[in-house]
Amino acid sequence: MADKIRWGILGCGRIARTFAESLQHVPDAKLAAVASKTPGRAAEFAKIFNAERYYEDYQELVKDESLDVIYVATTHNFHYEHALLCLENKKAVLCEKPFTVNSKQAEDLIKVARRNKVFLMEAMWTRFLPCIVELNRLLSQNIIGDIGFLRADFGNSTKGRDVPKYYFDPNLAGGALLDLGVYPVSFARLVFKKSPVGIKTFGYIADSKVDVHAAYMFEFGFGKVAMLSSSYSVDMPHDAVICGTEGYIKVPDFFHPTQFSIHLNGREEKVVRIPFVSNGLNYQVQEVNKCLKEGKLESDIMPLNESLEVMKILDVLRAKWGLKYPME
Repeated sequence: MADKIRWGILGCGRIARTFAESLQHVPDAKLAAVASKTPGRAAEFAKIFNAERYYEDYQELVKDESLDVIYVATTHNFHYEHALLCLENKKAVLCEKPFTVNSKQAEDLIKVARRNKVFLMEAMWTRFLPCIVELNRLLSQNIIGDIGFLRADFGNSTKGRDVPKYYFDPNLAGGALLDLGVYPVSFARLVFKKSPVGIKTFGYIADSKVDVHAAYMFEFGFGKVAMLSSSYSVDMPHDAVICGTEGYIKVPDFFHPTQFSIHLNGREEKVVRIPFVSNGLNYQVQEVNKCLKEGKLESDIMPLNESLEVMKILDVLRAKWGLKYPME
């Protein structure tokens, strides 16, 4: 494999632009090709971000033999279809979160990736941020003792704001859970290192037929609890608090933190500050590049089973709300 990993981007929307910007901060990454079915969009995108080639057909992108890996950046409803297209053509894939619409689709992608011996990873970019990596290391050392409680929320009011169409479109697998709620759910898995044994939840489904506001409580056994929420209705603090027998940790902007504070019983507060470069998506790119160069088929930091377990939790929440998408 060449020194530079050659990337393709499938889909040229807003998140694809953010991702392309992040590639510029990874020395061993090169944007080689982009594709969009919208006439003219791929050409414009390629010009802005200096991609070598552009296509108006996804089949042409996945057939491009010069590419090492493709980032799937389409709307939620297309993640499965487009990631599958790449995998069936033996192309490594970084798939934007949520990994898929449901766990059945996630299982299918994992089976195909393993059968074809192709790298696959969900773009849960927060797992790779320096601050989160350090937080995870400290939690693994039981810095606050036995963890018993987590609170985390992610809510952005959409009132009066120009938001993407997919937010409220069930045909695009919209809703706050798959868009925002995936972050606190994934964070709970990171903190407790397992899935909940019990789930209680309330979800409000709007006239648009997608969830816009929800709260969920996870029980992990032995009294360990996570209280989480996601919303398109109200702005939330976006912080997390992790409580253990020896103290607690506060994480501002837990999905992209640059610092967190440790409060041990009877001791002074300690603040850990670790800023990130660019928009933060570059760290997942570094991980993919490293895995590809080492011949790995999945990441140790964000393994495929982790994505599958998160999707299973999201399935349970939607089932409890009675929310099913048209494509299911």
